[in-house]
Amino acid sequence: MNTVITSREAILNASRQLVKTEGWQAVSIRQVAAACGVSVGSIYNYFDSKSDLTAATVESIWHDIFHFPGQEAGFTCFSDCVGWIFDRLREGGEEYPGFFTVHSTMGFLGDGEKGGKGEEEKARKENAKQRMTQSWEHIQKELGAVLAKDQKVRPGVFNDILTPQKFTEIIFSLIISALIRHNYDDSAVLELVRRTLYG
Repeated sequence: MNTVITSREAILNASRQLVKTEGWQAVSIRQVAAACGVSVGSIYNYFDSKSDLTAATVESIWHDIFHFPGQEAGFTCFSDCVGWIFDRLREGGEEYPGFFTVHSTMGFLGDGEKGGKGEEEKARKENAKQRMTQSWEHIQKELGAVLAKDQKVRPGVFNDILTPQKFTEIIFSLIISALIRHNYDDSAVLELVRRTLYG
């Protein structure tokens, strides 16, 4: 068995593969070490605790699912971007079965452990929620950037009440609602976007 591993990303890749094939219960220091073919101590060179590994895995999966195209191949149309996000929700749900279900309620972190580990469990949940929030903020920020450069938006759509930021927040809340309900039919949301922005 190897005693060291070459990168943090290799560990996260193994963690993602475990989530894909076995679910969240498989993400532990011991099982990830076994999947990487290294000692348990090698994992601790990169992650201080299971909490740290779990939170980093959550962030890694969100990044894997919602990694936006680069600047050159980026979106110029807001509705195309929204459609792409719904596609990624669908594909991410298939690639990581149960991720959205358990993640939306933070259920993958367990119901708390007995024996004085309640604070550790609470910290784990808080850390994962923070990573999830950062991922969602990144997606919303990207949506706003796409809207700002969409030259197809008709003049006079926005005013002091319905600002571009507020519109982006509304559409993003519909995306989050779809995620929680596991309803990835984007037709109504795209119709709302097209009627509002393009007339």
